Amino acid sequence: MTAEQRRNLHAFRGYVSKILDPTYILSYMTPWFRDDVVQHIQAEKNNKGPMEAASLFLQVLLELQEEGWFRGFLDALHQAGYSGLYEAIESWDFQKIEKLEEYRLLLKRLQPEFKTTINPKDILPEISGCLISQECEEIIQISSNKGLMAGAEKMIECLLRSDKENWPKTLKLALEKEESKFSELWMVEKGAENVQMKDLEDDEMKTLDIQIIYKEEPENQNLSQNSCPSSEVPPTYSPLKPRNFQLELALPAQKGKNTIICAPTGCGKTFVALLICEHHLKKFPQGRKGKVVFFAVQLPLYEQQKSVFSEYFERLGYKVSGISGEIADSVSVEQIVENNDIIILTPQILVNSLKDGTIPSLSIFTLMIFDECHNTNKNHPYNMIMFNYLDQKLGGSSDSLPQVVGLTASVGVGDAKNAAEATEYICRLCASLDTSVLTTVRDNLEELEEVFYKPQKLFRKVESRTTDKFKCIISQLMAETEALAKSIFEELGTVTLEKLSRIQNRNFGTQKYEQWIIAVQKACMVFQMPDKDEESRICKALFLYTSHLRKYNDALIISEDARMKDALNYLKNFFSNVRAAGFDAIEQDLTQRFEEKLVELEDISMDPSNENPKLKDLCFIFQEEYHLNPETRTILFVKTRALVDALKKWIEENPELSFLKPCILTGRGRTNQTMGMTLPAQKCALDAFRTNRDSKILIATSVADEGIDIAQCNLVILYEYVGNVIKMIQTRGRGRARGSKCFLLTSNADVIEKEELNICKEKMMNDSISSLQRWNEAVFKEKIHQIQVQEKLIRDNQGKVKPVVDKKNKKLLCGKCKTFACYTADIRVVEECHFTVVRDAFRECFVTKLHPRPKKFGNFEKKSKIFCARKDCLHDWGIHMTYKTFEIPVIKIESFVVEDVETGAQTLYAKWKDFNFEKIPFDAAEMSAGAQDLNLQGMNGLE
Repeated sequence: MTAEQRRNLHAFRGYVSKILDPTYILSYMTPWFRDDVVQHIQAEKNNKGPMEAASLFLQVLLELQEEGWFRGFLDALHQAGYSGLYEAIESWDFQKIEKLEEYRLLLKRLQPEFKTTINPKDILPEISGCLISQECEEIIQISSNKGLMAGAEKMIECLLRSDKENWPKTLKLALEKEESKFSELWMVEKGAENVQMKDLEDDEMKTLDIQIIYKEEPENQNLSQNSCPSSEVPPTYSPLKPRNFQLELALPAQKGKNTIICAPTGCGKTFVALLICEHHLKKFPQGRKGKVVFFAVQLPLYEQQKSVFSEYFERLGYKVSGISGEIADSVSVEQIVENNDIIILTPQILVNSLKDGTIPSLSIFTLMIFDECHNTNKNHPYNMIMFNYLDQKLGGSSDSLPQVVGLTASVGVGDAKNAAEATEYICRLCASLDTSVLTTVRDNLEELEEVFYKPQKLFRKVESRTTDKFKCIISQLMAETEALAKSIFEELGTVTLEKLSRIQNRNFGTQKYEQWIIAVQKACMVFQMPDKDEESRICKALFLYTSHLRKYNDALIISEDARMKDALNYLKNFFSNVRAAGFDAIEQDLTQRFEEKLVELEDISMDPSNENPKLKDLCFIFQEEYHLNPETRTILFVKTRALVDALKKWIEENPELSFLKPCILTGRGRTNQTMGMTLPAQKCALDAFRTNRDSKILIATSVADEGIDIAQCNLVILYEYVGNVIKMIQTRGRGRARGSKCFLLTSNADVIEKEELNICKEKMMNDSISSLQRWNEAVFKEKIHQIQVQEKLIRDNQGKVKPVVDKKNKKLLCGKCKTFACYTADIRVVEECHFTVVRDAFRECFVTKLHPRPKKFGNFEKKSKIFCARKDCLHDWGIHMTYKTFEIPVIKIESFVVEDVETGAQTLYAKWKDFNFEKIPFDAAEMSAGAQDLNLQGMNGLE
């Protein structure tokens, strides 16, 4: 074999793998393939399919060094009956095979109709010449053993792999001979591209091809008219018919109108989006193509929708891909958008790409779909995208703009107090999305009510502990810690602890107290004195006192809603970490005070008489509901991650509830207190709850509110959990089964009152939507236009006022001990978002510890965490990473106090974008020169 032949076979391997089933020719390749290789290829086909097996076969083939294998391969193709492939490889001309692609796409689209109307045994004699002899035998065998539909499916699979250029016409003749109605759809005389798509559309509106793995909507129920129970779901896929209310929801968008679709969680909005996308892509004439972008706000939701769209559209011949923040650094956004028909994105990806010019304009898309579109407000990425859209629209651009479709279970009403304000709020949402149509189910409400089960809403007011010894002791420790903090100010005689924050009437164990602590911490960080050593000592002491107060406050919140035992374990874990860090005199004193009370606290937490009455009531609900229906599936919503962990332990350790085998789901973001769940962990938790029937309850924070597919549940419990009207509708919507219930369990009457207010707001929202739907469309459009013009004027005026860059040199001081760290002149910006320090002396200012979660992303590799080098401080400053070939520290501004060199004024910044200093880009040449200078200094030292 020549090198050119090897290169050509490698270049055309894509064609070969689409056609060749290597198991049909392995017997002819025994002189070149070992037995273990043959078995590996056969196993690959059994496990993954013929295309993957063909890829493995070609990989092995191209690595062969023995003489004669190329000729042997051609002979094997000829012997097995692959005449078209044999001819194409011998001449290196694949044009005939390429021309068959349009017929393969057509057959894929007609696959559901083919399976249900064709008897494969009747037409097999006529088309056998287009297939491999072994394929014909397999079709007969499958038809006899598994039925005609399975045989027809196998026949489709074989035809899609056929290399015979006449198979489309041969199939047409066979269908006409059998007088099959399918022959009317299989039009090949003028080429597949000229098939009358109207016939296809009419037919596909009755029978749509989608795998029943439904994501955001209820699994195997309510998705279509012919959905079947899970026990009857076929292993492959099944044709589905959209329900009438789903067609009603899709219709305005299919007519090309910008639309917000507002429909209950669980009624099939993702399925409606599939209908809209398919109709949109098909409407373009030959030579033009549509391009759809679908936005998902959360990563689990992004993964879910990407899977749904890929399963659905790739069978129809469309290319689907996606980009999220997890992979954005390692892929080309421009290439993915250019090479695919449907792109699933987390919205910030497009915001960044529009900003840096990777995507020049929204005009490259023909349809944009915003999932959970009620988020289109303020500075949300959805709004950033629509600002770009509206600037183009109102700026008089001649470029075409994409159609806009929004999906939501609730448009919300904001802070509206009456119908007029609610209507205005909804109009502003419509203006933000440039939509003049609000689509809800109106004509098919009875059908919707058959499949959408609005859970029964129940309020349960429960009692808190009448006596709380645990709270008394912790409150005593907090009072002592506050007194220690106050004593520092008494030394100064110039300011008091109370004056550092305006928050008054704070009580231990409340969110208000946490807000007070944060305000005091911020004030302490910029507290200044003439004696800088004394300033450092005082600021560090106040930082420690307030940090301990915050942990005590957290423990009281946990104890209020869970067990004292869980709250105590939270504190024990904190003090264990304190011991492992700097552990200076103040920390030693605070730890000793806690440990003096520890035995008493443990006795109290283990005393059965101190059980939380809220948990007793929660336990009663579980026992009652699972007694009535042992197959009950529950989602338990709670406020915090700490409470998720506490309730999981409580259920597992409770012999009456351990059968529930809880799963948990929390957000990905990191807080000051805890790390979030990683995306793989979230996916694993969701998959476990979907597939493991032993797990009967999912304990979740607000991450489960919006859109994420959760197996059909019939019990939703809101445990001291309430939000706005949107959150209420979405959490309630998680209970999708008939007869489902939604409990709000709280000891606070204000929580029940707020939820009752949300119910009133929901009615106000629905009334406002109905009112807007009665408006004249031209009047509605004019109203939307006026809002858009006003908002653009405000944006433009705000954009004219640009912050002045402060070019004066500033100091960065440790936010805990006020030790000098670096100057702003030493800071460089890496890839526009990471901030490093290039001053060599900075390396002496910090120490490192291995990062608990090392990770590679783009040009970066996260390796270590960096901390203030003072042994009695060790404040978290950021991370140490490898950037390309450079080892660099990356600092976070919230860990530092910024001091003006001239005036001594100190300022705190939560984010780098708020700090308008002169940002100098990272320069590899500057770093390399610095390294060379160090090397020269080292050599001089040796001399």
